[in-house]
Amino acid sequence: MNKCILVGNLTRDPELTQTQSGISMCRFSIAVNRNYSNANGEREADFINIVAWRGLAENCGKYLAKGRKVAVCGQIQTRSYDDKDGNKRYSTEVVADDVEFIGGGQSEGGGNYGAPREERAAAPKKLTSELKPVEDDGLPF
Repeated sequence: MNKCILVGNLTRDPELTQTQSGISMCRFSIAVNRNYSNANGEREADFINIVAWRGLAENCGKYLAKGRKVAVCGQIQTRSYDDKDGNKRYSTEVVADDVEFIGGGQSEGGGNYGAPREERAAAPKKLTSELKPVEDDGLPF
């Protein structure tokens, strides 16, 4: 069985394209923290390439952005090809079956993450929120 589940943050904005036959494809990569620290006490991360297809690709391209935390379920796929110099190269990526948008990315506490990425970038960021007192004479408790 070939199944993996990864949770990490996008390292760059996703790239949404279409094949020659019109099928949507979205590529992005995520940084996944390792469970241990290196000899210097620093946590390291692995950078995993992800590819999504069709409707899932369109949603990823529309709603994801650099820094956003996601959970990806999919299958590991390895391909080989010959580069321009004739050397054999290998590429490993995860073909996503499901992508869950689980975090607000770099600004966890705010942001309009239900809106497409273009609208979020244009929207003004609210740094603080004010709490207003509640009139308690109408409350049932």
